[in-house]
Amino acid sequence: MMLYVIVPWCALFTFTQQATSAEKCVCELTNSEEAFPHDTLSTMEDNASKCNSEITSQKTLELESLLLGLERRLPQLQDDVSVLEKEDDGGLYGVLSLQVIENEIMDIKQLIDKLNSTTLGHQLLTIETTKQLENLKAEMQELEKYDTMQVVKRQQANQRLKRELNQCRNGLHSTIQPTQPQHGNCPHGQFLNITGPRVYTAGEYPGSYKYGAWGRDPKPEAGKESWYWLVMMTSSNRYSHYVRLYSSLSSLIVGVSIPGNVLIHSSNPTTNTIQGPNVVMYGEALYYNCYNQDAVCRFNLSTKTVTTLQLPKGTRFNSKGNFCHLDECYPYTDLDLATDESGVWVIYTTSQDFGNLVLSKVEEGEQLMLGQTWHTSVYKLGVTNTFIACGVLYVTRFVNKDVEEIFYSFDTVTGEEKFNIGVFISKMAPNIYALNYSPVDQMLHAYCDSYMVSYKVLFG
Repeated sequence: MMLYVIVPWCALFTFTQQATSAEKCVCELTNSEEAFPHDTLSTMEDNASKCNSEITSQKTLELESLLLGLERRLPQLQDDVSVLEKEDDGGLYGVLSLQVIENEIMDIKQLIDKLNSTTLGHQLLTIETTKQLENLKAEMQELEKYDTMQVVKRQQANQRLKRELNQCRNGLHSTIQPTQPQHGNCPHGQFLNITGPRVYTAGEYPGSYKYGAWGRDPKPEAGKESWYWLVMMTSSNRYSHYVRLYSSLSSLIVGVSIPGNVLIHSSNPTTNTIQGPNVVMYGEALYYNCYNQDAVCRFNLSTKTVTTLQLPKGTRFNSKGNFCHLDECYPYTDLDLATDESGVWVIYTTSQDFGNLVLSKVEEGEQLMLGQTWHTSVYKLGVTNTFIACGVLYVTRFVNKDVEEIFYSFDTVTGEEKFNIGVFISKMAPNIYALNYSPVDQMLHAYCDSYMVSYKVLFG
C-alpha cells in the first residue's frame, strides 16, 4: 500500500521493487528527466557580467565629449582665422597668430583621430555584443524547458500585469515631461569632461618660478574683459608681493606686460603679502592666503588697500594642511581660493574636521565676511588641487607624472558627494600647483612647474 501512496507524487521517477529477503525491501530510483545544466547557466552568467563591464555609460560619455569638443573647436578656429585675415599689426603678432592657429589645427586633428578610433572601437564592440546577446537569448530559451513548474512563465505574466497596471495609473495622472533634462543652477549644463591643453606657455620667465597661478578676472572693469593676471612665488617658492597683468593672451604668451607689476608691498614677505600659490582675482581684487595668518586677504588693485577675513578657529595654516600625493606635498597650499559664476570661495581644512576639506563662500562687501560653510568627507592630504564650477567643488588627485584625475565632487546645492567622477587631465608637467576655473570662457587655468597651461571645461 505504501508504494501506491508515493507514486502519484513522484510521477517523474520510476521505482523498481526488489525483495531480497523477508525482512528487507530495496527500491531503485531512476530519474526520467535530464539533469539541469548548471555549468551552462554559470557560463551564461559570466558572459552577461562581461557584457555589463564592457558596455558602460562612460563609453557613451567619451564619444559625446569628443563630439562636443569638436563642435566647439571648429567655430573657434574659424574665428581665429577671421581675426588673422583682418588684423594689420605690421607683422608683430602675425607669426604668433599663425602658431596659435597651427596648434588649434593639430588639436582638432588629434580630436578627429581619437573620434575615429573611438567610433571604430564602439562599432566592433556593438557587433560582438549583439552576437553575445543573441547567443544568450537562444541559451536562455533552451533552459526554459527545464522549468517544468512554469515558474518563469508565471513571473513574466506577473511582470506584464504590473506594467499594464502602472500604465493605467500613469494614464490617470499624466504630466507633461520636460523636453530637456534639468541641470541644477548651472547655466552651461552638466559637467562632462576636460579637454586640451589649449594653451601651453612658459611666459616671459621660462623656468624661473616653479610655483604660481594665473587666470582671468570673472568680474573685470569695463575694457579689461580680455586681460589676464599672473602671480609667481618669487621668494623661496612660497611668497609673493605683486600681481602682474597682461592685456591679452597673446601678450602673456610673448611676455609683454604693459600695465606691469601691481605691488602689494615693497617688501617680500611681510604683513598681508601673498603666502602660497592658490590665489584668484575677482572684481579687480586679488584674493589669497595672508602671510603667516589663517586668514584670507583681499588686495584692491585700484585703491591698493588690503582687507582681511579671519577663518574659523582651528584652521590649518603655515604648511600644516597642504595638498599632497604619495611622493610630495605642495608647501603653503593650506588655503585654496576659487572663483565660479557666483563669486569667490575658500577651501581649507580644520582640526575639528580632522583634516577633511571644508568649503566656505566669501561674501563680497566693504568688509569681507564668511558665508555658508560646507563640510566634506574627503581628506585634504590625499588630494592635489580643487576648483569650483557652478557651485560644485571638484577635487583632483595625482595619478602619475602625465595624468591628474578629477575623482570627487561636492554639490553645494544638494549636498551630494561623488567619489567616482573619473575625468582625467593630460598634464604638460608633473605637478599642478594651482588650478583656477574661469567662468568667463569655461577654461581651467593650471600653473605647472613654471608653465602656464589651460584646458577647456566641457558642459552639456
